[in-house]
Amino acid sequence: MELKLHQVALPLRHAFTISQGTTTVQENLIVEMRFGGQTGFGEGASSHAYPDFNARTMRAALEAARPHIEAEQMDNPVALWNRLLPVLGHNRFALCAMDQAAHDLWGKLRWQPVWKLWGLQLENLPVSNYTIGIADLPTMVRKMQEFADWPIYKIKLGTADDLAMVRELRRHTTATFRVDANCAWTVEQTLAMAPELQRLGVQFIEQPLPPGNWEGMRRLFAESPLPILADESCLVEEDVARCAGHFHGINIKLTKAGGLTPARRMIRKARELGLKVMVGCMAESTVGISAIAQLLPLLDYVDMDGAELIARDIATGVRVVKGQAVFPVENGNGVRLLPDFAWAKV
Repeated sequence: MELKLHQVALPLRHAFTISQGTTTVQENLIVEMRFGGQTGFGEGASSHAYPDFNARTMRAALEAARPHIEAEQMDNPVALWNRLLPVLGHNRFALCAMDQAAHDLWGKLRWQPVWKLWGLQLENLPVSNYTIGIADLPTMVRKMQEFADWPIYKIKLGTADDLAMVRELRRHTTATFRVDANCAWTVEQTLAMAPELQRLGVQFIEQPLPPGNWEGMRRLFAESPLPILADESCLVEEDVARCAGHFHGINIKLTKAGGLTPARRMIRKARELGLKVMVGCMAESTVGISAIAQLLPLLDYVDMDGAELIARDIATGVRVVKGQAVFPVENGNGVRLLPDFAWAKV
């Protein structure tokens, strides 16, 4: 196996603000794994909510694991993930990038898309939302109108004017809304706002409380008129079981979980527990979005607008057009780096 690492800086289309901070340039890590004349690509996306896991620390973790990775044969990405967990498990963001690349390579070596190798079919796929970050109301309206034909918008909340934001955006569209407070609310705030949010056409509330507030989540699970989905409370496989009885569903982030391999296990466990399943993204290029797309037949909801949030992409693969995933005629995850992607390297 040959390993290549590319640290990239991706300017965002707009400043992206959530309750935990603002991002204008997204620094991610692109992983290339080469074997048997084929190349697989994966992406690790940074997040200011997890400052210890950034492009620099992901790269350092993979460089330390390079002897183990380059000694590998490309057999099965699940087996590879299990073998590399002891040397990369401390940095799930780096493990995710490696796992995405391994799946892309696996499919290309077998001349099949990953979803097909998993025995799935591209039927009745969920539609992605487009995310509106926190800003002044005119700016939020302009962001939504820039993608006016999307059927679903996810609105980032966590301010003193959350209901006013949703009311104003509702004046400009009949699309479905989802809201994400990123841990910024209390139980009382959530229960007070939920009935009005429901009247405003909100489908569900994502992670209203801090992740350690399990008692509060149990109360919301019982009393909220809107479904509650976990994000920060459900990072890795071990978190899924605890979400039952506290959340109505989970939002899996490949980067936090460690890739496609654990995400599939999390989906199976969630189904056993009667939980709805969503997969979400960070601000990432088509490399990461194409990996998420392989899971679409298994999901109830999806948030895969990351490549729309950046100002300039670095790859081809699965595109998202008005919320609909458009798959390429390509194997693996469908990813190819653009010939001029070097503009983004740092």
